[in-house]
Amino acid sequence: MTELEAVYARHSVRRYQPVAVPNDKAEALIEKLAALNRESGLSLTFLRDAGDVFGRLMARAMGLASAPSAILCFGPDRPGLEEETGFYGEAAVLFAQQIGLNTCWVGMYNRKSALVIPPKGQRLTLAIAVGLGQDGGKPRNSKKTEQVSAGPDDKPAWFKKGIELSLLAPTAINQQKFLFTLREDGTVELSGQEGPFYRVDLGIVKYHFLLGAREMGASPDVITV
Repeated sequence: MTELEAVYARHSVRRYQPVAVPNDKAEALIEKLAALNRESGLSLTFLRDAGDVFGRLMARAMGLASAPSAILCFGPDRPGLEEETGFYGEAAVLFAQQIGLNTCWVGMYNRKSALVIPPKGQRLTLAIAVGLGQDGGKPRNSKKTEQVSAGPDDKPAWFKKGIELSLLAPTAINQQKFLFTLREDGTVELSGQEGPFYRVDLGIVKYHFLLGAREMGASPDVITV
């Protein structure tokens, strides 16, 4: 499965099989996280045994306590951390899908049960449930293209593809409070509206948009802000 195929195949999964993540998949994911950390300066950390990380009442009610493993998203306490977390965390999520694992971004987790000491000067922003799902999850309702994009009527194919993939991105409570604007100079501005974890969401949808835009030959630096 390619990364692009993973975008179409992946859905959030909240209920997992009562089995551990297979060692070969765990090792592959750990290696991927190490590469992402080198690139980003984050400290995305794979927790083989999630323990009680997803033991809060709401998480348990959603079935997330069944997740055998987790990715803990640590990063330097600096401006833009939440968006970076979304961007690189989504790269990890799509990789997990590629190797046959299921995932779910989780904002309601038990920090005291995350038995990993964060690197000095870094903080834990979010967690990602990881495991073999009881199913592959389900598609959710989505906004229309015109609700999340702006600019001239005659938009290029790479922009349209980016929007298509951005609408497949997971966002907190499916709020999709983002807007991609195509400027006259051919660059793209990404903005968002206040909402739960919306800055993380901006990082996630940015990753999806760039994946689609690059697939159609757009420059990697098409998004300027």
